[in-house]
Amino acid sequence: MNLILKPARLHGVITPPPSKSQAHRLLIAAALAGGKSSVLNLADSQDILATRRCLEALGESGPGLPLLDCGESGSTLRFLLPLSLVLRGGGVFSGSGRLMERPMEPYAKLCARQGILFAQRDGTCTVRGTLRPGSFSLAGNISSQFITGLLYALPLLDGDSEILLTTRLESGGYVDLTLDTLGRFGVRADHDGSRRFFVPGGQRFHPAHAAVEADYSQAAFFCAANALGHTVEIKNLSPRSVQGDRVILDYTQRLSRPGDVVLDVSQCPDLVPPLALQAALRSGQTASLVNAGRLRMKESDRLDTVAGELGRLGADIVQTADSLVIRGVDGFHGGVTAQAHNDHRIAMMLGIAATRADAPITLLDAGCVSKSYPRFWDDYISLGGFCEEERVCNT
Repeated sequence: MNLILKPARLHGVITPPPSKSQAHRLLIAAALAGGKSSVLNLADSQDILATRRCLEALGESGPGLPLLDCGESGSTLRFLLPLSLVLRGGGVFSGSGRLMERPMEPYAKLCARQGILFAQRDGTCTVRGTLRPGSFSLAGNISSQFITGLLYALPLLDGDSEILLTTRLESGGYVDLTLDTLGRFGVRADHDGSRRFFVPGGQRFHPAHAAVEADYSQAAFFCAANALGHTVEIKNLSPRSVQGDRVILDYTQRLSRPGDVVLDVSQCPDLVPPLALQAALRSGQTASLVNAGRLRMKESDRLDTVAGELGRLGADIVQTADSLVIRGVDGFHGGVTAQAHNDHRIAMMLGIAATRADAPITLLDAGCVSKSYPRFWDDYISLGGFCEEERVCNT
């Protein structure tokens, strides 16, 4: 779907969609608990549908390894791979988009150490074997999703385990979200606050009832909109949330003050698109978003696509290996065609950017927001944003 977006003023009230990160975790815990658990306030984004589909496949009985279609969801793939070894002796994981290009080396090394088959070929990842308790060494700066995957699987083993991080933990807020979810379902995992997790074995997940919070990651785009002069009331964000991306409230305030600023995004990489958008219109001031190298292996090379697409609109933005340096300009230029690169966060960034352009822009592949926020364009229109589907004339 291609959309024509026109400058507009956003005003009104929205409730962000349920947190995708929390929903993955609650659904997996509820499936492991059995009995009668409930997870309220779910939204059927493509990523959440992938996790539900794969949980159903893991729960089915039958010969051979289960086939697990993860769509484009890195969370689904990395959370469920260790669990497949515990529950079914492995699985055959498939995906679409760039999913199977994203790093899996931590699990490959783990499987090699334990004598577990790990094979990636023809767009699939196959694991087969038995996960044994013990000591697991992982880098903390590749993706916290590997840590979460082990935190779900290790409590189910028949002995105690530990996870030792060989580098500083990044995106630690997502691990906090995992630990919070485990606790709700009666599972213990201890973190020393640094690089060691201790996980007692022989545990069971107990049924629980939970509701998914509104998502700070998606709310971030409307926080950026407000910083750019719009007036959007964002409802139902929990002030006590353990979501790491709640730091958007602090970071948008820091960008709203005069003067140059450096923001470390190692713990909140998904916030880079809305932060870059806000920084791009801080006329005469510079913002540096640093420690963002992991964004190169998201749905798109997100450092490159943020820099390229905002640059197409006239932003003064330079990328390095792991950062963006943004010198604010007065406004965005319209009259261009922008590309979402099959990346939901790039599409939402460009939607908000178009409201401050001096002429319409055409956004290609705008429908990719369905990965995490299917109703984004509906909410956008309800706030006064203008978008209409591009009509293609056949002659």
